[in-house]
Amino acid sequence: MTIYFYHLKDAYGDFSNFSRHGFWLDNYYWPTVEHYYQAHKFLGTAYDALGHRIRTAPTARAAAELGRDPAYPVRQDWEQVKQQVMWRALVAKFTTHAALRQLLLATEEEDLVEDSPVDSYWGCGRDRQGHNYLGRQLMYLRYCLRHSIPLPNEFRGWPLSQG
Repeated sequence: MTIYFYHLKDAYGDFSNFSRHGFWLDNYYWPTVEHYYQAHKFLGTAYDALGHRIRTAPTARAAAELGRDPAYPVRQDWEQVKQQVMWRALVAKFTTHAALRQLLLATEEEDLVEDSPVDSYWGCGRDRQGHNYLGRQLMYLRYCLRHSIPLPNEFRGWPLSQG
């Protein structure tokens, strides 16, 4: 069985980057994974102030909109670091919240798929043929937690049946 998640109100909606499960990382409090991810497109660049504005955005949706504003160029190495940024945020989220960790572990060995109709990189996309890197990272995190493997500082890939 495959577990699809996307909307916060769904059974596994807490796996979404928009879920309000905040955490401390890099000396700041982040209300959601989305806040952390979007802010890191700009932190340490000439648009550092935008990164901090994203961090304090009132909602995950507002953080996403700010982070996707085409008026601001993302950091030059973004394509090389974005998976590591997401990984760090997911580790922080799921190690901070015991109930979330238990929900993730309770999925056993099921495939986890972000059922995003618009994102074929982090999700499966409209045709469900996308890369599903968010699902892959969650499955890798689940594997590490289940087997008491020390959590690596970076996501090294997880060759599963998706994409």
